[in-house]
Amino acid sequence: MKKRSLLLLLCFLGLNYTSAQENLLLKDFRPVSIYNTPKTEVHKAKYPVIDFHSHPYAKSEKEIKDWVATMRKQNIEKSIILTYSTGERFDSIYDMYAKYDDQIEVWCGFDYTGYNQKGWTKKAIKELERCFDKGAKGVGELGDKGLGLFYSKPSEAPGLHIDDPRIQPLLKKCGELGMPISVHVADPYWMYLPMNEKNDGLMNAYTWKIDTSKEGILSHEDLLATLSNAVKNNRETTFIACHLANTSHDLSILGKLLDEHPNLYADISARYAEVAPVPRRTKAFFEKYKNRLVYGTDMGMDATMYQTTFRILESADEHFYTWDLFSYHWPLNGLNLNDETLKKIYSENGRKILKR
Repeated sequence: MKKRSLLLLLCFLGLNYTSAQENLLLKDFRPVSIYNTPKTEVHKAKYPVIDFHSHPYAKSEKEIKDWVATMRKQNIEKSIILTYSTGERFDSIYDMYAKYDDQIEVWCGFDYTGYNQKGWTKKAIKELERCFDKGAKGVGELGDKGLGLFYSKPSEAPGLHIDDPRIQPLLKKCGELGMPISVHVADPYWMYLPMNEKNDGLMNAYTWKIDTSKEGILSHEDLLATLSNAVKNNRETTFIACHLANTSHDLSILGKLLDEHPNLYADISARYAEVAPVPRRTKAFFEKYKNRLVYGTDMGMDATMYQTTFRILESADEHFYTWDLFSYHWPLNGLNLNDETLKKIYSENGRKILKR
């Protein structure tokens, strides 16, 4: 009787295991590392930090105060607020954050209203100068995922790319005013690949997939070419390619751009999950190009978010997950960057850019 009961139990457990394996959806996959490896807690950055990629997340006076307090505890010296905005929207955001200008710097966008009409460039430059006089210190985040510049309020610019002749006078004016430009072109390469079993970034890539069949859409390579053209044609203007120029899959592409263009930098924001799975390659790249990279987040304003980025940059921890921030199934690893590289990326490069 006991033997029969044991067999039934084993069969039951076997069926449950098979059922779980067959019914588990990829989006519900949440592995937990059982490796007995170091787990470093980094409560604040080792050196002062300038965050070159944040947005106006705080919507009230209290939220701003709380956020500023969090920044100071995390050793964030300054945060750049990329508003995308011009006009009344920019003014309202600037007025909300202006009293914290020792901790926060607010950047505006470009006004694309009527960009297909004669005389638009002059109007856009006039609004840029007005935002500058109001207090904008830079421009960003400009964004193009293939169909044109779309990160902008109040209007977008389908079909207008960063190297379009119509936009060149604005890029030049930014150089004259000492306004750096933050530019997002393309997206991580997994978003361009077929959404099938061979795409190893599928969990996150499917959410952000790029429809390459759309008429007129530029490819990943073409978008990087528009960035390169704009930077080359405006040598007196400083450009910051957001998210490592979305070349996490092959950082040599970004390396070539940095080698060609002395007025180009790249921020490391919101691509920690793409580069931390390959720590040796990433560490080598970061240390080689330590003079051209700047820190960024683009992931909210929680203390744990900052601490996760510091852990990835500073520690040598292996095979850990942070599901509340990153949607890939890849484990993360610390880069264990040397002190010179940390200082450069955290703030020294940023201070050079912000020194007008």
